[in-house]
Amino acid sequence: MGKRRGGYNADFPVGTIVRIADGDFLVRFREEWKWHHPLEVSQLVYAGRVAKVKDVSYYHGGDELYELAGIPGIWHEACLEPAEDAQEGDASHSD
Repeated sequence: MGKRRGGYNADFPVGTIVRIADGDFLVRFREEWKWHHPLEVSQLVYAGRVAKVKDVSYYHGGDELYELAGIPGIWHEACLEPAEDAQEGDASHSD
Protein backbone atom coordinates (compact mmCIF):
# COMPACT_ATOMS: atom_id res chain seq x y z
CA MET A 1 0.00 0.00 0.00
CA GLY A 2 1.53 3.23 -1.17
CA LYS A 3 5.03 1.79 -1.51
CA ARG A 4 6.21 4.61 -3.75
CA ARG A 5 4.26 7.68 -2.62
CA GLY A 6 2.70 6.74 0.72
CA GLY A 7 -0.83 5.86 1.76
CA TYR A 8 -3.80 7.38 -0.06
CA ASN A 9 -1.52 8.95 -2.65
CA ALA A 10 -1.68 6.85 -5.82
CA ASP A 11 1.62 5.37 -6.94
CA PHE A 12 0.13 5.31 -10.43
CA PRO A 13 -2.20 8.30 -10.97
CA VAL A 14 -4.96 8.17 -13.59
CA GLY A 15 -3.37 8.30 -17.04
CA THR A 16 -0.13 6.56 -16.00
CA ILE A 17 1.06 3.75 -18.26
CA VAL A 18 1.74 0.61 -16.20
CA ARG A 19 2.81 -2.94 -16.85
CA ILE A 20 1.05 -5.87 -15.20
CA ALA A 21 3.42 -8.24 -13.39
CA ASP A 22 4.54 -11.47 -15.00
CA GLY A 23 2.50 -14.65 -14.85
CA ASP A 24 4.51 -16.30 -12.07
CA PHE A 25 4.01 -13.29 -9.81
CA LEU A 26 0.27 -13.12 -10.55
CA VAL A 27 -0.19 -16.82 -9.77
CA ARG A 28 1.70 -16.45 -6.46
CA PHE A 29 -0.24 -13.32 -5.57
CA ARG A 30 -3.53 -15.05 -6.31
CA GLU A 31 -2.59 -18.03 -4.13
CA GLU A 32 -1.20 -15.99 -1.22
CA TRP A 33 -3.54 -12.96 -1.08
CA LYS A 34 -6.32 -13.73 1.40
CA TRP A 35 -8.03 -10.37 1.75
CA HIS A 36 -10.19 -8.09 -0.36
CA HIS A 37 -10.46 -8.10 -4.16
CA PRO A 38 -8.64 -11.36 -4.95
CA LEU A 39 -7.36 -11.75 -8.50
CA GLU A 40 -9.69 -13.73 -10.71
CA VAL A 41 -8.34 -16.61 -12.82
CA SER A 42 -9.45 -14.65 -15.89
CA GLN A 43 -6.99 -11.86 -15.00
CA LEU A 44 -3.93 -14.11 -15.29
CA VAL A 45 -3.95 -13.94 -19.10
CA TYR A 46 -3.06 -10.24 -18.87
CA ALA A 47 0.39 -10.89 -17.36
CA GLY A 48 2.99 -8.57 -18.88
CA ARG A 49 0.41 -6.38 -20.62
CA VAL A 50 0.74 -2.63 -20.63
CA ALA A 51 -2.25 -0.35 -20.08
CA LYS A 52 -3.26 3.09 -18.93
CA VAL A 53 -4.65 3.60 -15.45
CA LYS A 54 -8.34 4.45 -15.80
CA ASP A 55 -9.29 4.81 -12.13
CA VAL A 56 -7.76 4.54 -8.66
CA SER A 57 -9.58 3.69 -5.45
CA TYR A 58 -8.48 2.79 -1.96
CA TYR A 59 -9.51 -0.02 0.31
CA HIS A 60 -9.81 0.74 4.03
CA GLY A 61 -6.25 0.98 5.29
CA GLY A 62 -4.88 2.51 2.11
CA ASP A 63 -4.49 -0.43 -0.27
CA GLU A 64 -4.44 1.00 -3.78
CA LEU A 65 -6.81 -0.62 -6.26
CA TYR A 66 -6.60 0.14 -9.96
CA GLU A 67 -8.84 -0.15 -13.00
CA LEU A 68 -7.00 -0.32 -16.31
CA ALA A 69 -8.27 0.86 -19.68
CA GLY A 70 -9.18 -2.11 -21.86
CA ILE A 71 -8.28 -4.72 -19.23
CA PRO A 72 -10.98 -6.11 -16.93
CA GLY A 73 -10.75 -6.55 -13.20
CA ILE A 74 -9.45 -4.76 -10.15
CA TRP A 75 -5.66 -4.68 -9.90
CA HIS A 76 -3.66 -4.34 -6.71
CA GLU A 77 -0.70 -1.97 -6.59
CA ALA A 78 1.63 -4.95 -6.02
CA CYS A 79 0.62 -6.40 -9.40
CA LEU A 80 1.67 -3.30 -11.35
CA GLU A 81 4.94 -1.60 -12.19
CA PRO A 82 5.90 1.56 -14.07
CA ALA A 83 6.14 1.15 -17.84
CA GLU A 84 7.55 4.47 -19.02
CA ASP A 85 9.22 3.02 -22.13
CA ALA A 86 6.30 0.82 -23.21
CA GLN A 87 3.34 1.52 -25.44
CA GLU A 88 -0.18 0.86 -24.24
CA GLY A 89 -1.23 -2.70 -25.14
CA ASP A 90 2.37 -3.98 -25.36
CA ALA A 91 2.53 -7.56 -24.10
CA SER A 92 6.31 -7.80 -23.77
CA HIS A 93 7.91 -7.51 -20.38
CA SER A 94 11.32 -7.51 -18.79
CA ASP A 95 12.24 -9.99 -16.09
